[in-house]
Amino acid sequence: MIELSCLCGRVCVEADRRPEYVNECNCTLCSKTGARWAYYDPAQVRVSGATQSYRRTDKAEANAEVHFCGECGATTHFVLTEQAITRVGNTLMGVNMRLADESDLAGIELRFPDGRAWDGASEFGYVSEPRRLG
Repeated sequence: MIELSCLCGRVCVEADRRPEYVNECNCTLCSKTGARWAYYDPAQVRVSGATQSYRRTDKAEANAEVHFCGECGATTHFVLTEQAITRVGNTLMGVNMRLADESDLAGIELRFPDGRAWDGASEFGYVSEPRRLG
């Protein structure tokens, strides 16, 4: 299990396992939220504490609803929107690994997808080679 919390501690996230890898995407959403995402099935994650959420408005269809602490503003996680769930099922949840203690992530691969250039249909390209955390 891995446990994370926002800066003020009002929102806590628990995941059943360490992530297989972490993405540091360069798209505008990921860059501006400061997130490094690990991906889970929603059944593997528990969130406690009140969050606020945001759906991007710069895309025709938002696929993710990003959650953050209303007190300290730290981005905690994202869930898929109803439109995305209708298309692919409720199969994905992102957890912001910047909230983790880096020692809990030692040895995990950090990847750098080129989200700014991604067309949404093909696989991600990458802006640099992966590295290991910790």
